[in-house]
Amino acid sequence: MHMAHASGKYADFEGLRERAVALRRAGLSLRRIRDELKIHNNDLLHRLVKGEPPPEWTKRPRAKDDLRERARELRLQGWTYDRIQAELGCSKSSISLWVRDLPKPEHRRSPAEAAAIARRGWEARLRIRDEERQRTKDAAKQAVGRLSHRELFLVGVGLYWAEGGKDKPYDRRENVTFVNSDPSMIQVFLAWLDLLEVERERLRFTVMIHETADVAAAERYWAGIVGADRSAFNKTILKKHNPKTVRKNVGDSYRGCLVIKVLQSADLYRRIEGSWYGIVLGADSAT
Repeated sequence: MHMAHASGKYADFEGLRERAVALRRAGLSLRRIRDELKIHNNDLLHRLVKGEPPPEWTKRPRAKDDLRERARELRLQGWTYDRIQAELGCSKSSISLWVRDLPKPEHRRSPAEAAAIARRGWEARLRIRDEERQRTKDAAKQAVGRLSHRELFLVGVGLYWAEGGKDKPYDRRENVTFVNSDPSMIQVFLAWLDLLEVERERLRFTVMIHETADVAAAERYWAGIVGADRSAFNKTILKKHNPKTVRKNVGDSYRGCLVIKVLQSADLYRRIEGSWYGIVLGADSAT
């Protein structure tokens, strides 16, 4: 193999080697030899000192070799970087260099740790499901848009026929009475009555609630929902407590039900019933 720069300043390879070996034996580092001989070819520099051991002062301290071996032993025992660092007092970057060729230890979790991880995973899944559920609801809500008078009328008829009081051949009760615990249902029903130009003075309200609940708070709540004075409310009906029954409708969100009765509503009831059966006929003809 021909020497690089054989015709230049590196042509006297043996002469350069003698000088490089002398400098190496004098205790100079490769950097010092490079600067002394003005040699900037690393391959040539290493060939000039080939076979000459480095001076003792350039060698790594033995203590670091011991740390490295101990770190590798601990890593093979399954220790984490944090534990090795706390045990040996060296940096994580050094530990990483020393043990990076070793297999990663299998993490052994305690039952409590495993349970906590599983719980966090389940909570994350529930949160994602809740977010997806809410996105679907929001999209559906926006898709409805503003209702026409006809649409609100039909919605109100269906709402009443599902939740309102009905006349029976054996028990004539041609009056409009609507009961519900959902404030949004109450609000839609009131909007429907406004569409039909039913005066608010014809409405009477009654709260029905369990006797162990916060009755006064429920009365204030429903008065705010319907925007009516307390004079429009009848005496609250209290449901007696059955000690054998385990109630689920408890807590601050429980406010009982609201009864809405329309006075002088026989004609309105007949219109509702007729409209409902008109919806039935319309549905049959649409299929």
